[in-house]
Amino acid sequence: MTALTPDVGRLGRRLKLRDLSILMAVVDCGTMGKAAKRLAISQPVVSKAISDMEHAVGVRLLDRSQSGVEPTPYGRALVKRGLAIFDEMRQGLNDIEFLSDPAAGEVSVGVTALVATAIASPVIDRLSQQHPRMRFHVTVADSAPLFGALESRHVELAISRPPRRRSDEHRIEILFHDALAVIAGAKHPLAGRRGLTLADLVDEPWLLFPRDSYFGALQEELFRSCGLEPPRPTVEITSSHLRNELLATQRFVTIVPGFSILLPRRRTDVKALAVNLPVAREPVAIITLKSRSLSPAAHMFVEHVRQLTKPLAKIR
Repeated sequence: MTALTPDVGRLGRRLKLRDLSILMAVVDCGTMGKAAKRLAISQPVVSKAISDMEHAVGVRLLDRSQSGVEPTPYGRALVKRGLAIFDEMRQGLNDIEFLSDPAAGEVSVGVTALVATAIASPVIDRLSQQHPRMRFHVTVADSAPLFGALESRHVELAISRPPRRRSDEHRIEILFHDALAVIAGAKHPLAGRRGLTLADLVDEPWLLFPRDSYFGALQEELFRSCGLEPPRPTVEITSSHLRNELLATQRFVTIVPGFSILLPRRRTDVKALAVNLPVAREPVAIITLKSRSLSPAAHMFVEHVRQLTKPLAKIR
């Protein structure tokens, strides 16, 4: 470490955080003029900052053209690290705020719609009662966009099924293994039937996730594993609230992760139909970046998620 200190010191004198933030703004805006307007500085100041950085690192960071600018591979690498640098600085300020006032702090989480209702909502409720000044930023999306938000550092952690293609950048903590469930309203005509198969339900009015979504793909795989063509849904749906409203009519059936009818407490307004599904339980996990330090508030959030989901880890 000592041997590296002089080089780091020289680089710190040559590369300024202000210049790095200007480069990031230029790449985000696509032109130096737009970046100057966003930053409320003159375009010559922007041009000089980029020129100084290119001189400092010895490579071209931007390709210029009449239509704007594009980052070179060197520019993209620096912007990627710049995102991490400024994110860690924000986390450091949040840490200071949290240490000076343990009841304050910020956490940004990304969750799927069903995780939002079953896991994030009760955890936020509990934490906000214990720490009224704590702030929460929640992104609700399909799994693939959540992983993108995680990698771009818009969220500190995501709770979802892990990505199918694992990345060396991800840290994955499996909370429990979950089974899919076919559910309907508690008074649905099929609620008391035994020995049902998916083939018996194909002609029922279905509420299904869009086919191009992560969970929609899982639903399609389930039907195909039973030798069935996926039914055409009566309603393609991502909203948990609308799904619950439609299930309450006692007409529709749907497929959901099993945890969504068990957390935060076992639901009594819906019932899992007695359908034997030939699929293995899949993990539900907390996904973070190995290169990113979680804020104290995020650590508290994670601990509460572990406590809430601990009973599900015992289900086999």
